[in-house]
Amino acid sequence: MGEDLSGGDLSRLRQLNALAVIKALQGRPSLTLTEVAKRTGLSRASAEDVVRELLQKGWVAEAGATAGGVGRPARRYRFRADAGRVLGVDIGGHKIRAVVADLDGNVGERASVPVTPEMGRPERLEAVDAAVAACLEGAGLAAGDVWAAGVGTTGLVDGSGRVMLSEALPEWTGVDLAAHVRRLVPGPVLVENDSKLAARAECWRGVARYAKDMVFLLAGLRTGAGLVIDGKVHRGFANASGEVGALPALGWIRAQEHLKAASGEAGDVFAAARAGERAAVTAVRRYVRDLALGVSALVLALDPQMVVVGGGYSRSADVLIEPLKRELDRWCIRTPEVLMSALGDEAVVLGAVRIALDDVEDRLLDGRTPLVSHL
Repeated sequence: MGEDLSGGDLSRLRQLNALAVIKALQGRPSLTLTEVAKRTGLSRASAEDVVRELLQKGWVAEAGATAGGVGRPARRYRFRADAGRVLGVDIGGHKIRAVVADLDGNVGERASVPVTPEMGRPERLEAVDAAVAACLEGAGLAAGDVWAAGVGTTGLVDGSGRVMLSEALPEWTGVDLAAHVRRLVPGPVLVENDSKLAARAECWRGVARYAKDMVFLLAGLRTGAGLVIDGKVHRGFANASGEVGALPALGWIRAQEHLKAASGEAGDVFAAARAGERAAVTAVRRYVRDLALGVSALVLALDPQMVVVGGGYSRSADVLIEPLKRELDRWCIRTPEVLMSALGDEAVVLGAVRIALDDVEDRLLDGRTPLVSHL
């Protein structure tokens, strides 16, 4: 550099180096100092200084030594994923899910509380409280042990964590979810639309891990979409990206009515279609046709590598995927790969865990959270 580093520059450099070492160690059993230096691009001496600091602050632990070779065995180090915890919450129409995960994103405790689509705001928020309390109790944690929380919900969500619009749940428009959950856990609370969180989770731990451009289709009692562009979930100017279902001509508003017209629960209709019953096959075909209109519009706009079908109906992907492909062939210039979600019902809550982890890492990166042990 042409100029001397200031104290602030040096402090930020140390923060960046520490985060680089943490990233190198995360998700691996252990590394030697030489391996840490190679993965981070630091000199071995710098890597040793950073690891020593992280040892003192509780983020890194020794993991034994490498036997064999000539001379003293090389010490190995591991990331302490148990140094902190994050909370993930999925507020659905039929169930509230809460999970606690370590700093590697490994879920250690789960809790769920049944709800109904007709339930009002006070009752649904009480269910959120119950699910979070049960999850923390099961994990043996106090509220202050949670470093950050991610929350998924249906509807449009603004940057402050308030639901701007929700047509799926009664009395849900206007609820300040961030403020409500912050009463339960004092750390930062991030709130996001459920389709976007499911897309984020699919890129993190699902079938879209190597996709730069992807459409995630949330197929269930309602239909939604999450868009991934250049490896990042696209939110749009007002966080309303992917809401093509608002356009009646595209059919998403009426799509589920075809399944209801066939009588019985959707799962029963899919099972009957699987068995070849004519009325059920017709209902599923009509449902897929309406679904495909909105998906085709997104595919033509984005030209994604893949379309991932998730949500409650993804369990019946065997009777949905092929008909959806055929419909996309009719409308799209190029039909992308169409895959079933690998995460099932946990996609939204895992996406909530991921944005909570992102917040922890962002605060480490810009120095808002010091690298100190919270144990």
